[in-house]
Amino acid sequence: MTMTSPALPIDVLLAKFGGKVKENVSLAPYTSARIGGPADYLIPANSSDELAEIMTLVWQQHLPYFILGGGSNVLVSDKGVRGLTVLNRAKAIRFENGDRPKVWVESGVVFSNLANRCASKGLSGLEWAATVPGTIGGAVYGNAGAFGGDMSGNLIWAELLTESGREKWPVEKMEYGYRTSVLKRNEMKAIVLSAELALKNATKEEVSVKIGQFSERRKTTQPPGASMGSMFKNPKDEFAGRLIEAAGLKGTRIGNAEISPAHGNFFVNHGRTRASDIRALIELAQKTVKEKFDITLELEIELIGDWNV
Repeated sequence: MTMTSPALPIDVLLAKFGGKVKENVSLAPYTSARIGGPADYLIPANSSDELAEIMTLVWQQHLPYFILGGGSNVLVSDKGVRGLTVLNRAKAIRFENGDRPKVWVESGVVFSNLANRCASKGLSGLEWAATVPGTIGGAVYGNAGAFGGDMSGNLIWAELLTESGREKWPVEKMEYGYRTSVLKRNEMKAIVLSAELALKNATKEEVSVKIGQFSERRKTTQPPGASMGSMFKNPKDEFAGRLIEAAGLKGTRIGNAEISPAHGNFFVNHGRTRASDIRALIELAQKTVKEKFDITLELEIELIGDWNV
């Protein structure tokens, strides 16, 4: 009798999805900072149904995983990410017109693209998101916001994949706070599949003018170049960028990583930057601000992957 060894968790995924699964793929090109090591395995999910199918199998096999959307607000370690990285490319959009217009959108849609699509249809409500990097999934997960607006003000419901199956969660159930939610606080295991957002009727001109104003404000306050977006959350009644500037750290470099001279809360990649150098700048900023002002800076970005020394 021939003995066969049990299939490894990744083998089950390879048997199901075959050539879609790539091995040892650099994640740097998939992040806004252009930093990070390789994923052991990478698979794209091209629809919310496919994302749900992949993640159901991943959970069944107890396979380590990471879901990557627009790649903003994350710092991937130089050692990369163990297990499977799922690249969320679910990008369907469906508008519903009427007195109370709304839009259903899959979680892989880039938020700024959606805001501009709304503008082209004369639909208001998402102007604040026209300069927000990342995807709808990340925005729902972290309660993204800008210019006085945030996801909690637009979300009607989100469709989540939980271990019980697919569920529609009304906005109240997300327990939103400043840049956080029940999902981000790791209080439950769930994946954002899609969302329905409330809009308002307007004219193309009104919406476009407002987006233009927000875009100009963004250009004057945020530096160009590859970065993760805002590095730290703003402490209560304070601004992280102002504290870092007051600590004398603007322009500080470690390797090719720099705390931007234009804005202290942006850490810029000047090319071939190591994640460990960004991490060292993070720790320097936290240590210096704590010593000078007795304020603890809390990360807005997430550290992803293998950070063991």
